[in-house]
Amino acid sequence: MSVIQALIISIWVALIQARFFGYAGLNLRFSPLMTSLFVGVVLGDVAQGVTVGAAIQLISMGQIAPGGQMATEPAVSGTVATAVAILGNLEPTAAVAIAIPVGILGSYLYTLKIIVNSFVTKYIDRVVNNLEDKKFTFAIGLLPTLLTMLTHVPVLFIALYFGADSIANVVTQLEGTVVFHILDVVASALAAVGIAILIRIIGQKTDMFFFFLSFFLTIILKDLGITMVTWAVLGIVTAGIYTMIMINAKEAA
Repeated sequence: MSVIQALIISIWVALIQARFFGYAGLNLRFSPLMTSLFVGVVLGDVAQGVTVGAAIQLISMGQIAPGGQMATEPAVSGTVATAVAILGNLEPTAAVAIAIPVGILGSYLYTLKIIVNSFVTKYIDRVVNNLEDKKFTFAIGLLPTLLTMLTHVPVLFIALYFGADSIANVVTQLEGTVVFHILDVVASALAAVGIAILIRIIGQKTDMFFFFLSFFLTIILKDLGITMVTWAVLGIVTAGIYTMIMINAKEAA
């Protein structure tokens, strides 16, 4: 990985953590798939970036952020794990195993960002109370962003530029060993837990029939080579038909 690539990725993640992009930034923070896509673009392997991002996304599904604090930082974990996977040509499951500890460290980094930002709240309060409208943009938008970049960019740059290649080499050496097999099993289990949490939160008993039907259909028809896009379109159409039937039934009642 070059210096420019590491710097671009680090700045991108810092901007996400600073919520520079508004509500879109909040979605980007909680979606490793999007940060992994960006890493794939920068490193020249979009397909691998999206594949790894989708695998990491599974373990983030259903997570909540009490007080805005995540147990792991999806944007940070997705960034570093995707970079390692692309550089080491690793399987997505290996990237998931890397993403967990990196994400936990990323949560501490986010806490540091909050602490640093707290030092300038008095200045922001003064600007707001005095109605200094010319300073609003700097105090509320640019200053927190600059402080977040100060806390995130150096750490992420060091992790990406000096650590990504080393981690990739270590994981490559472990490939085929018992350690790698354990990581593979753990990563698969974490993905299953992520899906289970999501189903528990948003799922309803009346909808579970469709979940199990789609699950078994994908297994039974696996040999037909149906893509995920096709399944997604079929799911949307089925959901639309079911919704129309339910609406008509309520109106008739």
